[in-house]
Amino acid sequence: MATLLELLLVLGIMVLVHETGHFLMAKLCGIRVEVFSIGFGKRLIGFKRGETDYRICLLPLGGYVKMSGDNPGEHATDPGDFNAHPRWQRVLIALSGPFANFLLAIVLMTVGYMLHNEVQEFVTGPAITDYIAANTPATHTGIHSGDTIVHYATIENPTWEQVGVRSLLNLNHTVPFSFVHDGHRTDTSLFVENKGDAESFSLDKLGLVPRMQTVPVEVKALEMNMPAAKAGLEPGDKIASVDGLQLHSVDSLLTYLQDQAGKPARLIVLRGAQTLSLSVVPQFADIGNGTKDFRLGFRPVPPAVKIEQLPFGQALAESIKFNKKNASLIFEVLHGMFTRQVSMRSVSGPIGIGQQVHEAVGMPGWMPIIGIMAYISLNLGIFNLLPIPILDGGMILFLAIESVIRRDVDQTIKERVYQVAFVCLIVFAAFVIFNDITKLGIFTKLKP
Repeated sequence: MATLLELLLVLGIMVLVHETGHFLMAKLCGIRVEVFSIGFGKRLIGFKRGETDYRICLLPLGGYVKMSGDNPGEHATDPGDFNAHPRWQRVLIALSGPFANFLLAIVLMTVGYMLHNEVQEFVTGPAITDYIAANTPATHTGIHSGDTIVHYATIENPTWEQVGVRSLLNLNHTVPFSFVHDGHRTDTSLFVENKGDAESFSLDKLGLVPRMQTVPVEVKALEMNMPAAKAGLEPGDKIASVDGLQLHSVDSLLTYLQDQAGKPARLIVLRGAQTLSLSVVPQFADIGNGTKDFRLGFRPVPPAVKIEQLPFGQALAESIKFNKKNASLIFEVLHGMFTRQVSMRSVSGPIGIGQQVHEAVGMPGWMPIIGIMAYISLNLGIFNLLPIPILDGGMILFLAIESVIRRDVDQTIKERVYQVAFVCLIVFAAFVIFNDITKLGIFTKLKP
């Protein structure tokens, strides 16, 4: 119920902004607006002011602005009718909804960067490896722990964030891969293997575990009756090495333990001015999501983060950069879907979006929910600009064609195109929702 309410609130804001864009431009052009609706179907509540009925309807996933005389082929009988206005004004009205979403995304991220910009330091830094897992695609390249990735796919000197994004765009494809070891550069290739859904992919499955910090892992709290507590670890201890390996994150430590398959490990621990040697036997235990791995049973001090409050100008610049990067990523995903490089199963619908919103709400601070709202708004704007009839982009396409041929497209042809497009959108929506449902935990647990 909480997830549903959060989803409805976020989507309601997105739709409100989108339709407000259409509404304000229509008013500016002198077009009479009959209905401003959040949702479709039966009218639940609302009020009428002037010539416009403002309402909230039963089906909340969307909205519309009904303008006088805006039905295709409808003969304009009044100067306030939509079809009575020149095509360039109608194009502006169609564009105004998506651009309102783009503006919202920029405003949200600008405010976020001004209030609290929190970034894990390693994400935006050089892609330095901390541990290379055994028997993974990365091991075949010859890369070692502590090496720096200097080229990945199309990116020179990538950050770990860019490595992650490019991996998702190239699942089950081979990408150019270069790294520096002991001052020497090796140019090779890496197969981005992924045997499950895109959502389950992580870099450690390629064998690449990032160096998240330069200091040892520090113990924050211990789990009772687990190997770490039994071995004598205490809160505040720093794990300098494991079997002689200097590992700098719990991710690296856990990956190493899985490679050792439960063998006893020798920990060198720093406790104040003391250096201790402890023996510990990992336990095959639940990691919290219903699956089991070899664990020691302690909670670490999280890696360092950068927290900034940017001035308006810099926050705006960072916001534009954030949205430009994500818009480019969205177009790459769309291109990848058409070229079958990106799986259609990676597309999320209302259920998937609701889960992401719920996770963002549960995270500390405002930045996660601000970021996901900006990304959804950006997606909504771009999706509506696709040249598909029924969407804003489809209207713009027809108006552009009519401007070139200097006459209206035959009404019968328009109706047939709209009918086919409507059926295709319904089928696509059904596929996306079904895709969302199959990703739910209850179904993943039923898979063999």
